[in-house]
Amino acid sequence: MSSTPQMLPDPSASRWVDHPAGRLFVRQWPGQDAAALPVVLLHDSLGAVALWRDFPHALSAATGRTVIAYDRLGYGQSSPAPGPQALDFISAEAHGAFAAVRQALGLDRFVALGHSVGGGMAIHLAAADPQRCAAIVTMAAQAFVEARTRAGIREAQALFDDPQQVARLARYHGDKARWVLDAWIDTWLSPAFDDWSLDGVLDQVRCPALVMHGEEDEYGSVEHPRRIAAGIGAEARLVIYPGVRHMPHRECPEAVIEDIAGFLAGVD
Repeated sequence: MSSTPQMLPDPSASRWVDHPAGRLFVRQWPGQDAAALPVVLLHDSLGAVALWRDFPHALSAATGRTVIAYDRLGYGQSSPAPGPQALDFISAEAHGAFAAVRQALGLDRFVALGHSVGGGMAIHLAAADPQRCAAIVTMAAQAFVEARTRAGIREAQALFDDPQQVARLARYHGDKARWVLDAWIDTWLSPAFDDWSLDGVLDQVRCPALVMHGEEDEYGSVEHPRRIAAGIGAEARLVIYPGVRHMPHRECPEAVIEDIAGFLAGVD
């Protein structure tokens, strides 16, 4: 007699971390291998801990590693941001909210995994702290300002003219939803952001990197992962998912988790 397999209960635990500008919401999924380096997740421009959905739990189960996610200031359950998003927000995260989380959790060494702008943040973490960052994984990361990226944002901007779309965003960010939306749109569409890129930091990454991207990503062509992998050099492994858009971890989660688990099997 067969039985239907049941999902294991989510073992995650939440906590708060103090920051000079407020509090940061942090959630942890403990791994079975206590000696393995933890994986810290860095969310995208509209993201939050809750929007990772079941990915952290699945990643922890597949790798045996503790997985940690946090809401940046202004996002999710963390405190509101003290002002408009700075144009250097991607590079600044290494010394901002991430630094507060790392210190509070006592992370001597870690793996950084970032989605979209979080991928750029992971690269900056690796460059800024090579002794602690043992490896990075980027998913759908942007490497420069591309017309395709801005076109995708303008299309999304039109969709968010519908109040119901903003209300859906508010489910995760509360009354900070409008700030989150404006921070994303205003930053990427600003002429002052035209020259942003990762070019000056990629060759400072000294750890192994897994660079993942969807071939049909509406916010960035495959030139982004190719430039990231080429800039990092021999330590970078490039994976392009055919038919996948901006959310590989939702669109093809089994393949993404298998690729990450294989990559991290050699990281200690």
